[in-house]
Amino acid sequence: MEALASDTGVTRQTVHNLFGTKAQLIEALFDEIALEGGLHRMGAVMRPHDPRLMLREFVNLFADFWATYRLLIRRIHGIAAIDPEFGKAVEARNRRRHMAATRIVKSLDAALSRVDHPGQVKRIALLHTLTSFEFFDGLARNLPDSDLKNEVLAAVEKCVVA
Repeated sequence: MEALASDTGVTRQTVHNLFGTKAQLIEALFDEIALEGGLHRMGAVMRPHDPRLMLREFVNLFADFWATYRLLIRRIHGIAAIDPEFGKAVEARNRRRHMAATRIVKSLDAALSRVDHPGQVKRIALLHTLTSFEFFDGLARNLPDSDLKNEVLAAVEKCVVA
């Protein structure tokens, strides 16, 4: 907080008045990145409609976000590995994506008349993993940008829908 105040030319008290705690500052930063990166569209993605379309839009939303902010997200994850407050904020964002993955898989299963609970837990875990930054970043190291979304979507549909 002190370094931020110094770098921006304001007092630490000003930073504290604007954001409160370091955790609140991190949340504000993550909210701004998410807003700029298009994650505000998540509400539209999650509205009830065709579950397969919901799945595709979910994958595309995160693939676009990860592609746009790949270097920044990689750095945030690096900081999260050594800073507990950053780590908690990243984990909270991952839990939100997991909740969305749960809703999508449950919608798909209902549409496909599946009632296989152990399989559902596995499909939720797969969707959560396949839409993670780590998965996307690993693919991005080996595939051209034009293929990334299609490869992620193909993997998701194979594991989650089939």
